[in-house]
Amino acid sequence: MTAYGAFAALYDELMADVPYDEWAARYRELLRLFPGARAADMACGTGEIALRLSRAGCRVTGTDLSPEMIARAQEKARQQGQEALFAVQDMRCFALPRRCDAVVCACDGVNYLTSLKDVERCFARVFASLKSGGRFAFDISSQWKLRAMAGQMYGEDREDLTYLWMNEWQEERRCLRMSLCFFLREADGRYRRFDEEHVQRAHTEQELLSALQGAGFARARVYSGFTAREARPGDERLVFCAEKP
Repeated sequence: MTAYGAFAALYDELMADVPYDEWAARYRELLRLFPGARAADMACGTGEIALRLSRAGCRVTGTDLSPEMIARAQEKARQQGQEALFAVQDMRCFALPRRCDAVVCACDGVNYLTSLKDVERCFARVFASLKSGGRFAFDISSQWKLRAMAGQMYGEDREDLTYLWMNEWQEERRCLRMSLCFFLREADGRYRRFDEEHVQRAHTEQELLSALQGAGFARARVYSGFTAREARPGDERLVFCAEKP
């Protein structure tokens, strides 16, 4: 089972309640983006943030490990007449043809780096891809949120789709394994089943701040979700921003 394979075709439908406009506006503020700025959206998924940055006048490149997600992003860019570029790429090997002004990694991308070694490797690659003065911002599901999901099961029964989502906590790795089972109604009325497994690590603030510092970043800040408030214990979503000197 892989993550974001067949699920890519359903992702936008199931994520329709995510306030992407608000998220993209906050990232533009944190990253100090301006029309013509060169930005990268790492772990871009189906391109929702990248395309909003493109519409704001940025020159955007989106990368993601899933070919299916990238195909969806490319199709959206064509439909919207946006010149954003998209490519399949592992976050741990993040690289761009030329240095950029900003890198964003939204909606739990960093949680999918399931070891500190992977985090450090990724952050070092981001640092190398930025111009001096460039900024890196990302958001994660906090350790409090992921731990609270341990043992929980979610599901939904829609007209043409039913899914079950089961969570298992792995204390030694500090990871949450999410097993998703989908039943998708086909044109002939029969249902097709497919399964995916997603694993996210419960990073602590200090681990990520230390990794940013180790990669060379400065002026790192942590916010309570997409607000201007400093992060507090118990926040479910944390937003990080740091600068390359």
